[in-house]
Amino acid sequence: MSATVFQNARIVDPSRAIDEIGTVIVENGTIRAAGGNALGQGVPDGATVVDCAGKAILPGLVDARVFVGEPGAEHRETIASASHAAAAGGITSFIMMPDTAPVIDDVALVEFVLRTARETACVNIYPAAAITKGLQGDELSEFGLLRAAGAVALTQGRRTLASALTMRRALTYARDMGLVVAHATQDPDLTSRGVMNEGLLASWLGLPGIPREAEAIPLQRDLMLARLTGARYHAAEISTAMSAEAVRRAKEEGIQVTAGISINHLCLNENDVGEYRTFFRLSPPLRAEEDRLAMVEALKEGTVDIIVSSHDPQDVDTKRLPFEEAAAGAIGLETLLAAALRLYHSGDVPLLRLVEALSTAPARLFGLPGGTLRPSAPADLIVVDLEAPWIVREADIRSLSKNTAFEGARMQGRVLQTMVAGRTVFSA
Repeated sequence: MSATVFQNARIVDPSRAIDEIGTVIVENGTIRAAGGNALGQGVPDGATVVDCAGKAILPGLVDARVFVGEPGAEHRETIASASHAAAAGGITSFIMMPDTAPVIDDVALVEFVLRTARETACVNIYPAAAITKGLQGDELSEFGLLRAAGAVALTQGRRTLASALTMRRALTYARDMGLVVAHATQDPDLTSRGVMNEGLLASWLGLPGIPREAEAIPLQRDLMLARLTGARYHAAEISTAMSAEAVRRAKEEGIQVTAGISINHLCLNENDVGEYRTFFRLSPPLRAEEDRLAMVEALKEGTVDIIVSSHDPQDVDTKRLPFEEAAAGAIGLETLLAAALRLYHSGDVPLLRLVEALSTAPARLFGLPGGTLRPSAPADLIVVDLEAPWIVREADIRSLSKNTAFEGARMQGRVLQTMVAGRTVFSA
Protein backbone atom coordinates (compact mmCIF):
# COMPACT_ATOMS: atom_id res chain seq x y z
CA MET A 1 0.00 0.00 0.00
CA SER A 2 1.55 3.30 -1.10
CA ALA A 3 1.93 6.15 1.36
CA THR A 4 -0.12 9.34 1.12
CA VAL A 5 0.87 12.75 2.44
CA PHE A 6 -1.84 15.38 2.95
CA GLN A 7 -0.24 18.82 3.17
CA ASN A 8 -1.67 22.24 4.07
CA ALA A 9 -4.67 20.66 5.81
CA ARG A 10 -6.67 21.96 8.74
CA ILE A 11 -6.20 19.05 11.14
CA VAL A 12 -9.00 18.61 13.67
CA ASP A 13 -8.29 15.84 16.17
CA PRO A 14 -10.30 15.98 19.42
CA SER A 15 -8.35 13.03 20.88
CA ARG A 16 -5.34 15.38 21.13
CA ALA A 17 -7.26 18.70 21.31
CA ILE A 18 -5.68 19.72 17.99
CA ASP A 19 -7.12 22.20 15.50
CA GLU A 20 -4.21 23.46 13.42
CA ILE A 21 -2.79 23.69 9.92
CA GLY A 22 -0.35 20.90 9.18
CA THR A 23 0.34 17.58 7.49
CA VAL A 24 -1.05 14.06 7.78
CA ILE A 25 1.13 11.16 6.68
CA VAL A 26 -0.56 7.81 6.02
CA GLU A 27 1.60 4.74 5.55
CA ASN A 28 0.78 1.01 5.59
CA GLY A 29 -2.82 1.64 6.60
CA THR A 30 -1.97 3.68 9.70
CA ILE A 31 -1.33 7.29 10.67
CA ARG A 32 2.41 7.86 10.71
CA ALA A 33 2.18 11.52 11.77
CA ALA A 34 -0.48 14.23 11.95
CA GLY A 35 -0.01 17.82 13.04
CA GLY A 36 1.76 21.08 12.46
CA ASN A 37 5.20 19.48 12.75
CA ALA A 38 4.45 16.19 10.97
CA LEU A 39 6.81 16.95 8.09
CA GLY A 40 9.66 16.58 10.58
CA GLN A 41 9.03 12.84 10.18
CA GLY A 42 10.03 13.08 6.53
CA VAL A 43 8.04 12.12 3.44
CA PRO A 44 8.04 8.36 2.71
CA ASP A 45 9.67 7.32 -0.55
CA GLY A 46 7.21 7.13 -3.42
CA ALA A 47 4.43 8.77 -1.42
CA THR A 48 1.51 10.46 -3.12
CA VAL A 49 1.48 14.11 -2.02
CA VAL A 50 -1.89 15.89 -1.85
CA ASP A 51 -2.18 19.65 -1.32
CA CYS A 52 -5.37 20.09 0.70
CA ALA A 53 -5.29 23.89 0.30
CA GLY A 54 -6.77 24.43 3.74
CA LYS A 55 -9.42 21.72 3.54
CA ALA A 56 -10.07 19.95 6.84
CA ILE A 57 -8.93 16.45 7.78
CA LEU A 58 -11.00 14.82 10.52
CA PRO A 59 -11.02 11.36 12.09
CA GLY A 60 -13.58 9.22 10.28
CA LEU A 61 -17.00 9.49 11.87
CA VAL A 62 -18.27 6.69 14.12
CA ASP A 63 -22.05 6.30 14.00
CA ALA A 64 -23.42 4.38 16.97
CA ARG A 65 -27.03 3.89 15.82
CA VAL A 66 -27.67 2.50 12.34
CA PHE A 67 -30.54 0.26 11.25
CA VAL A 68 -29.92 -2.00 8.24
CA GLY A 69 -32.42 -4.21 6.44
CA GLU A 70 -30.10 -7.20 6.01
CA PRO A 71 -30.97 -9.89 6.93
CA GLY A 72 -34.69 -9.97 6.17
CA ALA A 73 -35.41 -6.63 4.45
CA GLU A 74 -32.63 -6.28 1.91
CA HIS A 75 -34.90 -4.21 -0.35
CA ARG A 76 -34.65 -1.38 2.20
CA GLU A 77 -30.92 -1.55 2.85
CA THR A 78 -28.14 -4.10 2.62
CA ILE A 79 -24.94 -4.10 4.61
CA ALA A 80 -23.09 -3.24 1.39
CA SER A 81 -25.37 -0.34 0.40
CA ALA A 82 -25.30 1.07 3.92
CA SER A 83 -21.51 0.98 3.89
CA HIS A 84 -21.31 2.94 0.63
CA ALA A 85 -23.79 5.51 1.92
CA ALA A 86 -21.73 5.77 5.10
CA ALA A 87 -18.49 6.27 3.18
CA ALA A 88 -20.06 9.08 1.16
CA GLY A 89 -21.08 10.74 4.42
CA GLY A 90 -17.63 10.46 5.99
CA ILE A 91 -18.56 7.60 8.31
CA THR A 92 -15.75 5.04 8.56
CA SER A 93 -17.33 2.87 11.28
CA PHE A 94 -20.89 2.23 12.43
CA ILE A 95 -22.73 0.08 14.93
CA MET A 96 -25.56 -1.92 13.41
CA MET A 97 -28.76 -2.33 15.42
CA PRO A 98 -30.19 -5.84 15.99
CA ASP A 99 -33.65 -5.07 14.57
CA THR A 100 -33.39 -7.49 11.66
CA ALA A 101 -35.25 -10.64 10.64
CA PRO A 102 -34.10 -12.77 12.35
CA VAL A 103 -33.06 -10.58 15.27
CA ILE A 104 -29.34 -10.41 16.10
CA ASP A 105 -29.67 -12.27 19.39
CA ASP A 106 -27.30 -15.22 18.98
CA VAL A 107 -23.74 -15.95 17.93
CA ALA A 108 -24.66 -17.13 14.43
CA LEU A 109 -26.26 -13.78 13.57
CA VAL A 110 -23.34 -11.78 14.96
CA GLU A 111 -20.98 -13.89 12.86
CA PHE A 112 -23.23 -13.42 9.80
CA VAL A 113 -23.05 -9.64 10.10
CA LEU A 114 -19.28 -9.63 10.59
CA ARG A 115 -18.69 -12.06 7.72
CA THR A 116 -20.99 -10.17 5.33
CA ALA A 117 -19.35 -6.88 6.28
CA ARG A 118 -15.89 -8.31 5.58
CA GLU A 119 -17.02 -9.57 2.19
CA THR A 120 -19.19 -6.69 0.96
CA ALA A 121 -18.73 -3.52 3.04
CA CYS A 122 -16.24 -0.73 2.46
CA VAL A 123 -16.34 0.64 6.04
CA ASN A 124 -16.06 -0.97 9.47
CA ILE A 125 -19.33 -2.44 10.73
CA TYR A 126 -19.85 -3.63 14.29
CA PRO A 127 -23.00 -5.49 15.37
CA ALA A 128 -24.93 -4.66 18.52
CA ALA A 129 -26.79 -7.60 20.04
CA ALA A 130 -30.33 -7.70 21.37
CA ILE A 131 -30.70 -7.47 25.14
CA THR A 132 -33.55 -9.99 25.02
CA LYS A 133 -34.31 -12.92 22.76
CA GLY A 134 -36.18 -11.76 19.70
CA LEU A 135 -36.38 -8.27 21.25
CA GLN A 136 -39.42 -9.58 23.09
CA GLY A 137 -38.44 -8.13 26.45
CA ASP A 138 -38.49 -11.37 28.45
CA GLU A 139 -35.56 -13.81 28.21
CA LEU A 140 -32.08 -12.30 28.24
CA SER A 141 -29.70 -13.13 25.42
CA GLU A 142 -26.37 -14.87 26.09
CA PHE A 143 -24.31 -11.76 26.75
CA GLY A 144 -20.97 -13.49 27.24
CA LEU A 145 -21.19 -15.55 24.05
CA LEU A 146 -22.39 -12.53 22.06
CA ARG A 147 -19.50 -10.42 23.30
CA ALA A 148 -17.00 -13.16 22.48
CA ALA A 149 -18.47 -13.42 18.97
CA GLY A 150 -17.94 -9.70 18.35
CA ALA A 151 -20.99 -7.79 19.61
CA VAL A 152 -19.89 -4.36 20.86
CA ALA A 153 -23.04 -3.30 22.73
CA LEU A 154 -26.42 -4.48 23.98
CA THR A 155 -29.64 -2.77 22.93
CA GLN A 156 -33.33 -3.23 22.25
CA GLY A 157 -32.97 -1.18 19.06
CA ARG A 158 -36.24 0.66 18.44
CA ARG A 159 -37.93 -0.93 21.45
CA THR A 160 -38.01 -0.10 25.15
CA LEU A 161 -37.81 -2.69 27.92
CA ALA A 162 -41.01 -2.49 29.96
CA SER A 163 -39.81 -4.64 32.88
CA ALA A 164 -37.62 -2.94 35.47
CA LEU A 165 -36.54 -6.36 36.73
CA THR A 166 -35.37 -7.43 33.27
CA MET A 167 -33.48 -4.17 32.88
CA ARG A 168 -31.84 -4.60 36.28
CA ARG A 169 -30.68 -8.10 35.35
CA ALA A 170 -29.46 -6.91 31.96
CA LEU A 171 -27.43 -4.10 33.52
CA THR A 172 -25.95 -6.46 36.12
CA TYR A 173 -24.85 -9.06 33.58
CA ALA A 174 -23.64 -6.43 31.11
CA ARG A 175 -21.51 -4.88 33.86
CA ASP A 176 -19.84 -8.23 34.52
CA MET A 177 -19.26 -8.76 30.77
CA GLY A 178 -17.83 -5.29 30.22
CA LEU A 179 -20.60 -4.28 27.81
CA VAL A 180 -22.54 -1.03 27.47
CA VAL A 181 -26.34 -1.17 27.54
CA ALA A 182 -27.66 1.34 24.99
CA HIS A 183 -31.37 1.87 25.50
CA ALA A 184 -33.92 4.05 23.74
CA THR A 185 -36.65 5.10 26.15
CA GLN A 186 -40.21 5.49 24.84
CA ASP A 187 -42.88 4.32 27.26
CA PRO A 188 -45.27 2.25 25.10
CA ASP A 189 -48.35 3.18 27.14
CA LEU A 190 -47.69 6.91 27.08
CA THR A 191 -46.63 6.76 23.45
CA SER A 192 -49.73 4.71 22.57
CA ARG A 193 -51.11 5.93 19.22
CA GLY A 194 -49.06 9.13 19.26
CA VAL A 195 -47.24 10.12 16.10
CA MET A 196 -45.71 13.55 16.85
CA ASN A 197 -44.79 15.78 19.76
CA GLU A 198 -47.71 16.51 22.05
CA GLY A 199 -48.60 20.19 21.97
CA LEU A 200 -50.53 22.93 20.23
CA LEU A 201 -49.21 22.06 16.77
CA ALA A 202 -50.35 18.44 17.10
CA SER A 203 -53.79 19.71 18.07
CA TRP A 204 -53.91 22.03 15.04
CA LEU A 205 -52.91 19.16 12.74
CA GLY A 206 -55.39 16.79 14.37
CA LEU A 207 -52.65 14.26 15.17
CA PRO A 208 -52.29 12.30 18.42
CA GLY A 209 -49.31 13.49 20.43
CA ILE A 210 -46.49 11.90 22.40
CA PRO A 211 -45.66 13.71 25.66
CA ARG A 212 -42.10 14.41 26.71
CA GLU A 213 -42.74 12.28 29.78
CA ALA A 214 -42.97 9.19 27.55
CA GLU A 215 -39.20 9.50 27.15
CA ALA A 216 -38.30 10.88 30.57
CA ILE A 217 -40.09 8.36 32.81
CA PRO A 218 -38.36 5.17 31.55
CA LEU A 219 -35.10 7.13 31.35
CA GLN A 220 -35.37 8.07 35.03
CA ARG A 221 -36.03 4.42 35.87
CA ASP A 222 -32.99 3.31 33.91
CA LEU A 223 -30.76 5.88 35.56
CA MET A 224 -31.81 4.67 39.00
CA LEU A 225 -31.10 1.08 37.97
CA ALA A 226 -27.70 2.10 36.57
CA ARG A 227 -26.89 3.63 39.96
CA LEU A 228 -28.11 0.48 41.71
CA THR A 229 -26.06 -1.91 39.56
CA GLY A 230 -22.99 0.22 38.81
CA ALA A 231 -23.32 -0.66 35.13
CA ARG A 232 -22.42 1.47 32.12
CA TYR A 233 -25.66 2.84 30.71
CA HIS A 234 -26.09 4.76 27.47
CA ALA A 235 -29.29 6.69 26.79
CA ALA A 236 -29.33 5.93 23.08
CA GLU A 237 -31.41 8.81 21.78
CA ILE A 238 -32.79 11.60 23.96
CA SER A 239 -34.71 14.56 22.64
CA THR A 240 -36.07 16.75 25.45
CA ALA A 241 -34.78 19.30 27.93
CA MET A 242 -36.09 17.21 30.85
CA SER A 243 -34.16 14.16 29.62
CA ALA A 244 -30.99 16.21 29.32
CA GLU A 245 -31.48 17.51 32.85
CA ALA A 246 -31.94 13.95 34.15
CA VAL A 247 -28.69 12.85 32.47
CA ARG A 248 -26.87 15.92 33.80
CA ARG A 249 -27.94 15.15 37.39
CA ALA A 250 -27.01 11.48 37.00
CA LYS A 251 -23.51 12.43 35.83
CA GLU A 252 -23.13 14.78 38.77
CA GLU A 253 -24.03 11.87 41.07
CA GLY A 254 -21.27 9.76 39.55
CA ILE A 255 -23.53 7.33 37.69
CA GLN A 256 -21.81 5.77 34.66
CA VAL A 257 -24.18 7.26 32.11
CA THR A 258 -23.70 8.67 28.63
CA ALA A 259 -26.25 9.99 26.18
CA GLY A 260 -26.73 10.27 22.44
CA ILE A 261 -28.93 12.39 20.23
CA SER A 262 -29.89 11.99 16.59
CA ILE A 263 -28.84 14.71 14.18
CA ASN A 264 -32.52 15.14 13.33
CA HIS A 265 -33.31 16.41 16.82
CA LEU A 266 -30.43 18.88 16.72
CA CYS A 267 -31.41 20.42 13.37
CA LEU A 268 -35.19 20.01 13.07
CA ASN A 269 -38.27 20.64 15.20
CA GLU A 270 -41.96 19.78 15.23
CA ASN A 271 -42.79 22.60 12.80
CA ASP A 272 -41.04 20.63 10.06
CA VAL A 273 -43.90 18.12 10.11
CA GLY A 274 -45.78 20.92 8.30
CA GLU A 275 -48.04 19.45 5.67
CA TYR A 276 -48.03 15.94 7.16
CA ARG A 277 -44.67 15.08 5.59
CA THR A 278 -44.10 11.46 6.65
CA PHE A 279 -40.31 11.68 6.28
CA PHE A 280 -40.50 13.77 9.45
CA ARG A 281 -42.30 11.05 11.38
CA LEU A 282 -39.57 9.88 13.73
CA SER A 283 -39.13 8.10 17.04
CA PRO A 284 -38.69 9.96 19.31
CA PRO A 285 -40.77 12.59 17.54
CA LEU A 286 -39.35 15.95 16.55
CA ARG A 287 -39.81 18.22 19.55
CA ALA A 288 -40.54 21.90 20.14
CA GLU A 289 -37.90 24.50 19.29
CA GLU A 290 -37.14 25.12 22.96
CA ASP A 291 -36.27 21.43 23.35
CA ARG A 292 -34.03 21.54 20.29
CA LEU A 293 -32.17 24.56 21.64
CA ALA A 294 -31.79 22.85 25.02
CA MET A 295 -30.33 19.78 23.31
CA VAL A 296 -27.83 21.90 21.36
CA GLU A 297 -26.69 23.43 24.63
CA ALA A 298 -26.51 19.97 26.26
CA LEU A 299 -24.31 18.80 23.39
CA LYS A 300 -22.06 21.82 23.67
CA GLU A 301 -21.52 21.41 27.42
CA GLY A 302 -21.01 17.63 27.22
CA THR A 303 -24.22 16.39 28.87
CA VAL A 304 -24.99 14.77 25.52
CA ASP A 305 -21.92 12.77 24.58
CA ILE A 306 -22.45 11.67 20.98
CA ILE A 307 -24.42 12.42 17.83
CA VAL A 308 -25.92 9.58 15.78
CA SER A 309 -27.63 9.44 12.40
CA SER A 310 -30.30 7.01 13.62
CA HIS A 311 -30.31 5.85 10.00
CA ASP A 312 -33.58 3.95 9.54
CA PRO A 313 -34.41 3.08 5.91
CA GLN A 314 -38.08 2.76 5.03
CA ASP A 315 -39.54 2.14 1.59
CA VAL A 316 -42.52 3.68 -0.19
CA ASP A 317 -44.85 1.00 1.16
CA THR A 318 -44.22 2.13 4.72
CA LYS A 319 -43.83 5.89 4.12
CA ARG A 320 -46.27 6.80 1.34
CA LEU A 321 -49.22 6.59 3.70
CA PRO A 322 -51.28 8.96 5.84
CA PHE A 323 -49.07 10.43 8.59
CA GLU A 324 -50.67 8.36 11.36
CA GLU A 325 -50.13 5.11 9.45
CA ALA A 326 -46.60 5.73 8.20
CA ALA A 327 -43.62 4.00 9.81
CA ALA A 328 -41.27 6.09 11.92
CA GLY A 329 -37.72 6.64 10.75
CA ALA A 330 -35.45 8.49 8.31
CA ILE A 331 -32.17 7.70 6.62
CA GLY A 332 -29.19 9.80 7.66
CA LEU A 333 -25.78 8.31 6.89
CA GLU A 334 -25.03 10.63 3.97
CA THR A 335 -26.21 13.82 5.67
CA LEU A 336 -24.91 13.29 9.22
CA LEU A 337 -21.79 15.43 8.94
CA ALA A 338 -23.23 18.13 6.70
CA ALA A 339 -26.26 18.60 8.93
CA ALA A 340 -24.06 18.69 12.03
CA LEU A 341 -21.90 21.37 10.43
CA ARG A 342 -24.93 23.67 10.56
CA LEU A 343 -24.23 23.97 14.28
CA TYR A 344 -20.62 24.93 13.54
CA HIS A 345 -21.47 27.50 10.90
CA SER A 346 -24.12 29.06 13.14
CA GLY A 347 -21.58 29.37 15.96
CA ASP A 348 -23.62 27.17 18.31
CA VAL A 349 -21.05 24.38 18.76
CA PRO A 350 -17.25 24.62 18.23
CA LEU A 351 -15.87 22.37 15.48
CA LEU A 352 -13.60 20.47 17.88
CA ARG A 353 -16.55 19.56 20.13
CA LEU A 354 -18.69 18.64 17.15
CA VAL A 355 -16.07 16.26 15.75
CA GLU A 356 -15.58 14.78 19.20
CA ALA A 357 -19.29 13.94 19.42
CA LEU A 358 -19.32 12.47 15.91
CA SER A 359 -16.11 10.46 16.08
CA THR A 360 -13.81 10.41 19.10
CA ALA A 361 -16.47 10.03 21.82
CA PRO A 362 -18.45 7.16 20.24
CA ALA A 363 -15.23 5.25 19.48
CA ARG A 364 -14.14 5.66 23.10
CA LEU A 365 -17.57 4.86 24.51
CA PHE A 366 -17.92 1.54 22.69
CA GLY A 367 -14.22 0.60 22.70
CA LEU A 368 -13.77 0.81 18.94
CA PRO A 369 -10.59 1.59 17.00
CA GLY A 370 -10.64 4.91 15.16
CA GLY A 371 -11.91 8.30 16.20
CA THR A 372 -8.37 9.69 16.31
CA LEU A 373 -5.49 10.90 14.15
CA ARG A 374 -2.84 9.81 16.65
CA PRO A 375 0.31 8.26 15.17
CA SER A 376 -0.01 4.45 14.82
CA ALA A 377 -3.84 4.63 14.83
CA PRO A 378 -5.76 3.12 11.88
CA ALA A 379 -5.86 5.58 8.99
CA ASP A 380 -9.63 6.08 9.15
CA LEU A 381 -9.96 9.71 8.12
CA ILE A 382 -11.93 12.10 5.96
CA VAL A 383 -11.05 15.16 3.90
CA VAL A 384 -13.79 17.78 4.16
CA ASP A 385 -14.47 21.10 2.48
CA LEU A 386 -16.19 22.85 5.38
CA GLU A 387 -17.56 25.61 3.17
CA ALA A 388 -18.72 23.75 0.03
CA PRO A 389 -22.44 24.34 -0.66
CA TRP A 390 -24.66 21.55 -1.94
CA ILE A 391 -28.28 20.46 -2.02
CA VAL A 392 -29.61 17.10 -0.87
CA ARG A 393 -31.29 15.51 -3.90
CA GLU A 394 -33.01 12.14 -4.02
CA ALA A 395 -31.21 11.22 -7.25
CA ASP A 396 -27.84 11.49 -5.48
CA ILE A 397 -28.71 9.34 -2.46
CA ARG A 398 -26.73 6.09 -2.34
CA SER A 399 -28.92 4.38 0.23
CA LEU A 400 -31.46 1.98 -1.25
CA SER A 401 -34.20 3.89 0.61
CA LYS A 402 -34.76 7.60 0.02
CA ASN A 403 -36.65 8.67 3.15
CA THR A 404 -34.37 11.52 4.16
CA ALA A 405 -35.62 14.25 6.47
CA PHE A 406 -33.28 16.65 4.64
CA GLU A 407 -34.62 16.27 1.08
CA GLY A 408 -34.03 19.52 -0.78
CA ALA A 409 -32.07 20.99 2.13
CA ARG A 410 -29.17 23.36 1.45
CA MET A 411 -25.99 22.16 3.14
CA GLN A 412 -22.60 23.77 3.72
CA GLY A 413 -19.73 21.32 4.11
CA ARG A 414 -19.02 18.25 2.02
CA VAL A 415 -16.88 15.12 2.26
CA LEU A 416 -14.29 15.01 -0.52
CA GLN A 417 -12.51 11.78 0.42
CA THR A 418 -13.03 8.96 2.89
CA MET A 419 -10.19 6.64 3.83
CA VAL A 420 -10.52 3.38 5.81
CA ALA A 421 -7.30 1.73 6.99
CA GLY A 422 -5.39 3.82 4.46
CA ARG A 423 -7.58 2.80 1.51
CA THR A 424 -9.76 5.37 -0.25
CA VAL A 425 -13.36 4.12 -0.20
CA PHE A 426 -15.04 7.32 -1.38
CA SER A 427 -13.88 10.23 -3.49
CA ALA A 428 -16.11 13.09 -4.62
